[in-house]
Amino acid sequence: MDFNPIILSIPIYFLLIAIEWIYDLVKKKGIYRMADAYANIGSGIFEQVTGVFAKVFTIGVYVFFYDRFRVFDIPTSWPYLILLWLAIDFSYYWAHRWSHTVNLFWLGHVVHHQSEDYNFSVALRQGAFQKIFTFWVYIPMAIVGFDPTWFVIIGALNTVYQFWIHTEQINKMGWFEVIFNTPSHHRVHHGRNPKYIDKNHAGSLIIWDKMFGTFQAEEETPVYGVTKPTAHWDPVSAHIQPFIDLIKSTRQVSGIKNKVAILYHSPGWFPEENGGVQFPPEVSKEDYTKFDVKPPSQLRAYLFIHFLFILSTTAYFLFSYSDQQVITNLYWAVGISFSIISLGLLFESRKYAWIIEVIRLLIILILASIIPSIWIKIVMYFVLISSLTLVYRSKKLLTR
Repeated sequence: MDFNPIILSIPIYFLLIAIEWIYDLVKKKGIYRMADAYANIGSGIFEQVTGVFAKVFTIGVYVFFYDRFRVFDIPTSWPYLILLWLAIDFSYYWAHRWSHTVNLFWLGHVVHHQSEDYNFSVALRQGAFQKIFTFWVYIPMAIVGFDPTWFVIIGALNTVYQFWIHTEQINKMGWFEVIFNTPSHHRVHHGRNPKYIDKNHAGSLIIWDKMFGTFQAEEETPVYGVTKPTAHWDPVSAHIQPFIDLIKSTRQVSGIKNKVAILYHSPGWFPEENGGVQFPPEVSKEDYTKFDVKPPSQLRAYLFIHFLFILSTTAYFLFSYSDQQVITNLYWAVGISFSIISLGLLFESRKYAWIIEVIRLLIILILASIIPSIWIKIVMYFVLISSLTLVYRSKKLLTR
């Protein structure tokens, strides 16, 4: 496996999520909802498994410019690494800012903001298409001569830093938040209150927002989410819905000029003949209702068990894909993606979800037959046959 701080940090991520979840259960604050946490982590799974293929393009472009157009050969030293960190964080700020203010780029980032809760699991809710829209921002660093390996490592560490700021359990942090991004600053960024929208785009340093006029201190507790709720627990549908919405927006306006303009203007922009810019309404926690569909308790237990199975499968894939052929990795990615779709539909209690789940279990049952170990086969057969029975018996409960 290629060295990747993000993948290596996964056990720590889940340990912290478990601690925060247990704390929430003890304090009964209600900051975690099982289905929302699933959608968050499922989106992260989808981003990681598809990223195995996307990085061939995104990192490949960086290497291409570094190999052919770099101006300097910058030595590897502590001053160099600090400079690289500053360059990455500065570039991230602009990539992140444009991902909020350009409709086309928002397609890649909106998934991260869809959760209406705010906890550590939200940090894992990443858009699978984001890198495709913003990778070009980092090309100048390749031309200057920053080594690709260190670019990937420092960039990943910058992402790892941003995990801990996705929590409501840490209050303001005094002098530290004058320079660094903190939970308080980032809660603002995830707020859908008009005063909080498009603020605090920082990665690890909040100084960029203060320098370029996008800083907003946390005042009242934010209402989290996007102005048009996604209403999906299925992570893949959550990725697709923004594309559908943007296509609908382009169909509402006439003329090629206006259709193209929607792509590069901010979300909510429309030409004057279509009513002009649609500004987000004021919102408060008291009068806001979150999207929430609760499947039966026995089905929630089933979903939790199979989610653990998907997590272990994903972990195996991410730690071994570099040793596999591309076609094998494609099979894994499709299988994992299909699995998170199926569980997401069950969380939504879609009436056809049990059919999709039965198909998934039958496919896994067939694949289990090729596993060499007889004991693993026996365990998998027992779990899968039991699951098939339970899902079939629960199908009457799966109605909207």
